[in-house]
Amino acid sequence: MLNLFDINWKKPGLFAAGVAFGTAGIKILTSDDAKKLYTNCTAAVLRAKSCVMKTATSVQENAGDILAEAKQINEDRAAEAEAEAEVVDDFCETEETAEDTAEATEE
Repeated sequence: MLNLFDINWKKPGLFAAGVAFGTAGIKILTSDDAKKLYTNCTAAVLRAKSCVMKTATSVQENAGDILAEAKQINEDRAAEAEAEAEVVDDFCETEETAEDTAEATEE
């Protein structure tokens, strides 16, 4: 004969508790208070999204400005380098002409 004291009540007890809490949990989750909580959480997420999007837009605009300024700086440096190269070339040509003149007068 089956003795009630020999049965392990842990598993059936956990099952019964799970059903009870599950049923109560569903009722709690579908209550008006829970709906208000969900609504407030959703509103907070939407506000955060708006803030993040504003920041992202600002960063994108600044990145465009930075890129344009960097390109301008590189163009200015390239122009300066070309001007310096022309000065050096002119100087070298002047020296060569002076050497040629000096050699011609020595002969």
